[in-house]
Amino acid sequence: MKLHWSPKSPFVRKVMIAAHECGVADRIERVRNVAAMTRPNAAIMADNPLSKVPTLKLDNGVVLYDSTVICEYLDSLATRDERQQPLFPADGAARWEALRRNALGSGLLDILTLWRNERERSHPSHELLAAFDTKTRACLEQMATDLTAASAHRFDIGDIAMGCALAYLDFRFEDLDWRASQPLLATWFARFSQRPSVLATRIVDDSPSNLRAQLP
Repeated sequence: MKLHWSPKSPFVRKVMIAAHECGVADRIERVRNVAAMTRPNAAIMADNPLSKVPTLKLDNGVVLYDSTVICEYLDSLATRDERQQPLFPADGAARWEALRRNALGSGLLDILTLWRNERERSHPSHELLAAFDTKTRACLEQMATDLTAASAHRFDIGDIAMGCALAYLDFRFEDLDWRASQPLLATWFARFSQRPSVLATRIVDDSPSNLRAQLP
């Protein structure tokens, strides 16, 4: 399998966390590509007309996108014993709850991506910036509410999406002190961050300017 991949993309990170959880990470060939909003990438578009990462091309030529679709495919490849839960519950209330929380976490990532793009413009819209801030704080509040009913042993696609969103907040929005207002989320995220699949997929800023800044 070939994955169009970026070490900074939280959506790619969702896929790679799922790959590690499902025991298939070593079956994925990662192809480094940049998917900028204003610069369509021909290499990605050869497989995905949306010019987005992650995009997964299977060995039989079938192409899958977006992150949730890819994660569910990887979940279908996993070999588990009875003690290991699937990332996508098969049916019933647990499935719809996991999918809803995945939509919440992934939706927050969409908001954060738009927010970052807007605030980097030469003349950002203060109305948009305020709306993104309000929506982000509402999402964090809902995530904290969802945690109050969660099993201590639960780990599904909703948890992956939520954790990737919080990690992206730390990566791109250091000025937003979300832990101060959401201590329950902060405690949960500290545990999430120690999971082997999460440790193996840390976000890395490999842009030339950042690498130069890290030189001694």
